[in-house]
Amino acid sequence: MQSVTEIVVRYAETDRMGIAHHANYLVWFEQARTEYTRKLSCSYSELEKRGLLSPLLSVEVHYLRTCTYEDRLQVICRLVKLSQAQMTFAYTVLREGEEQPICTGVTRHAWVDAETFRPVSLKRRCPELYQELEQLVEPE
Repeated sequence: MQSVTEIVVRYAETDRMGIAHHANYLVWFEQARTEYTRKLSCSYSELEKRGLLSPLLSVEVHYLRTCTYEDRLQVICRLVKLSQAQMTFAYTVLREGEEQPICTGVTRHAWVDAETFRPVSLKRRCPELYQELEQLVEPE
């Protein structure tokens, strides 16, 4: 499963040269990941109610080309790795109407207990979601 999130680069997201600032890509990745999780049978807010959190462990971003004010972008999000304790998402940012990415990235997340922040097994704590996610993994 892929999630495609539409973004229009806002003026506040650009620098003096009119180019989107590099930090905004992480916000766009988060927006895309949020849209991805909305398509699942169990929302992230429901997981939080069950005492689970999924903090970011690492992020990798490759800036390939620039984008500027008012560019229309598509951020594609895919789940590319899953274990009982972690998951990894991959992102591709495209300018509308173009096939060559302007940016790619990867984020890795853990599953932890909301009270103790200790790692937990998603497979044990929420087996139905783990099973669903297993079916959605698309290798890189």
